[in-house]
Amino acid sequence: MRKALVIGNWKMHGLSSRNSELVEQIASGIEDEAFSSVDIGMCPPFVYLQAVATQLAETAIAVGAQNMSQHASGAYTGEVSAEMLVDSGCGLVILGHSERRAIFGEADVDVAAKVQAALQAGLLPVVCVGETLQQRESGEATAVVVNQLEQALSGLSADNIARVVVAYEPVWAIGTGLTASPEQAQEIHKVLRVSLYDLAADTADTVRILYGGSVNAGNAQALFAQPDIDGGLIGGASLKAQEFIAICRAAAVAG
Repeated sequence: MRKALVIGNWKMHGLSSRNSELVEQIASGIEDEAFSSVDIGMCPPFVYLQAVATQLAETAIAVGAQNMSQHASGAYTGEVSAEMLVDSGCGLVILGHSERRAIFGEADVDVAAKVQAALQAGLLPVVCVGETLQQRESGEATAVVVNQLEQALSGLSADNIARVVVAYEPVWAIGTGLTASPEQAQEIHKVLRVSLYDLAADTADTVRILYGGSVNAGNAQALFAQPDIDGGLIGGASLKAQEFIAICRAAAVAG
């Protein structure tokens, strides 16, 4: 049985003057035993990682980064290494998000290198895959996400694949208010599960696959009830304490 996982991706939002209140509201809202069946993470911008990690140190909520460099150190101005993330209190990192791919030109080979660097540092890589609306409408969705997954995990042993989380985020549903139906999402999650079996038959069933793309308190329960959806990677709703708590509750019930 895979334990549900919900991760809040703050993206480029937040200021120290209000982060503390948001973190406190979420942390106090999930203290109940009812949330013990779900793992929860928060991914603030780099500059707030250490402050959020300090605030959450006595809680069960993990802290993660939204990106990292594949390089361990060196003359890479503006970059942050996996070791630096661990040193700041991080336990996980989001890799290959569609915004990183589309806006900043990250390629599959970059994502693969980052996955390996994250694993080497002891971080939990959350590997994002997803198709554009054009790719879906042209019938390429399955091929696109499978290729992204295979490239990201290329060269990894079965044991290392077991240490990865996959997040399916259809690009057309991120920040648009559009959401894949539970059935549409499950169809792709099932394809990804089959691909994981092809890559690592012995450990594929332990890998958690999250859904992301305009998840909110109203649709979370139906999404998380699907057999291959193990939680969510949450964007805008993670900036609203009660909304995020409700999503975590839905995952706990489904889990």
